[in-house]
Amino acid sequence: MGAFAGAVDVGAHAIETDVHLSKDGVVVLSHDATLKRCYGRPDKIIDCSWDYLSSLRTLKEPRSPMPRLQDLLEYLASPGLEDIWLMLDIKLDNNADDIMRLIASTIRAVPPSPMRAWSKRIVLGCWATKFLPLCDEYIPGFPVSHIGFSTAYARQFFNVPNVSFNMLLPILMGPCGPSFIKKCKRQGREVLAWTVNDEKKMRWCVKRELDGVITDDPKKFLEVCEKYDEDSARREWLPFVFILDIIRVNIFAFLYALLLRWRYGSEVDQRYMKKIRPRIEE
Repeated sequence: MGAFAGAVDVGAHAIETDVHLSKDGVVVLSHDATLKRCYGRPDKIIDCSWDYLSSLRTLKEPRSPMPRLQDLLEYLASPGLEDIWLMLDIKLDNNADDIMRLIASTIRAVPPSPMRAWSKRIVLGCWATKFLPLCDEYIPGFPVSHIGFSTAYARQFFNVPNVSFNMLLPILMGPCGPSFIKKCKRQGREVLAWTVNDEKKMRWCVKRELDGVITDDPKKFLEVCEKYDEDSARREWLPFVFILDIIRVNIFAFLYALLLRWRYGSEVDQRYMKKIRPRIEE
């Protein structure tokens, strides 16, 4: 929780966090599906009870406990934080039905700030289209953002109204990125980039007028925004090593898109599209 509060203290407008389930159905916040890197244990989170998880402390100082989604929502409901919004990165290794149902029950259990409903502050980050019907079933009315590696896979989300995009930065910097960004802007869809920690890449995002970035250093990004000079940015070139990284990541993304299409399908579920068609026509 300290990292979230620290981000807010330096001026972050939003918090992005990954969600996983404990063995007994508690929604916890962890980037990794296992405990190895942060807590030094070999177990998977899904195999551990909340009673056990709550007893752990991180390997690094300040030796923090694992937070729950409930803890973060209670913090965000505090007076003065009404403008801070939250993106939930719902990983594919979760059981889709279970995680969406339990996210919904957790949100219902925490009273929102009287100034702003949770539906105006929480964005559901989905990697695959199979989560869309579950968002509509369990958490209707909440905004959805596609989190992804591939513009080719992401394009099917254009068929669904009000879905924004949170894309890996090298993909937006690659050959298909500019046209994807333009289409998002034409349709009035927000487009964000992750994870952006380098100043040159931050300036690239500002120059392209992206709607936001996911970063581990919000203070640095705010400083880049304050000092941004359009003329200097226009003359700035990306280092060759960045270009090589963009090529490498885009090759990986092509293969990843094929895997996603094979595993989760290449189109939004037609029953779901039929259900939401009246909203599209409005």
